[in-house]
Amino acid sequence: MKLSQIFTAPNQLTLLRMVFVPFIVIHLVEGRYLWALVVFVIAGFSDGLDGLLARTLHQQTLLGQYLDPIADKLLLSTMFLVLSILHKIPWKFTVLVFSRDISILAASAVLFAIAGLRNFRPSLFGKANTFSQISAVFFVLLYEIRPLRGIWIARTVFLRATFIFTIVSALHYVILVQQRLREHTHALPPARNPSV
Repeated sequence: MKLSQIFTAPNQLTLLRMVFVPFIVIHLVEGRYLWALVVFVIAGFSDGLDGLLARTLHQQTLLGQYLDPIADKLLLSTMFLVLSILHKIPWKFTVLVFSRDISILAASAVLFAIAGLRNFRPSLFGKANTFSQISAVFFVLLYEIRPLRGIWIARTVFLRATFIFTIVSALHYVILVQQRLREHTHALPPARNPSV
C-alpha cells in the first residue's frame, strides 16, 4: 500500500470525517445540539462527496476501501453510544449496533487470517442499515432542537428501521460469509494422498 494514497482528495475527506467525531461529542456533552447536528451533517456530506470524488477523479484506492467504512462506523457508533449515555437513544439500539459491528469486524479478521478472504462489499441491506442509522441520529438531534411531533415520529421510525436492518444485514452477512467460504474451499486444490 503506497503512502501517497493518503494524500488523495477522497481519503483526505475520509480522514477529515474522523477528525469531526470528537468535536461532535464535545458539542453533545455540553448540550449544544444545534452545533452537533451541523457538524454531523457536514460529516455526512463529506461521506457522499469522498465516494463521488473517488469515482470522478479515478482515485479509488485500497486504503480508501478500508478507511471509508472505518470512518462511518467510528462516526455512527460514537453517536449512538454518546446519545445513549445522554438518554436520547434507548440502549437496546446501541447494544445491537455495536454487537453487529464488532461481530462483523471479528469475523472479517478471522476470515482474512485463515483464508485470505477480504473485499466484502457493502450489501443492499448494509447500505439500508447505514442510511437508517444516519437518519435516526439526524432526527434524534433535530428533536432536541425542535421537539415537534412530526420529528418525533421520524425519529421513532428510523430507530425501528435501524433495529430491523441491523438484524437483517447481520444475517445476510452470515450467509455471504458461508458462500465465500464454500467458494474458497472448492477453489482449493485437492489434497494429495501421501505415498506409501
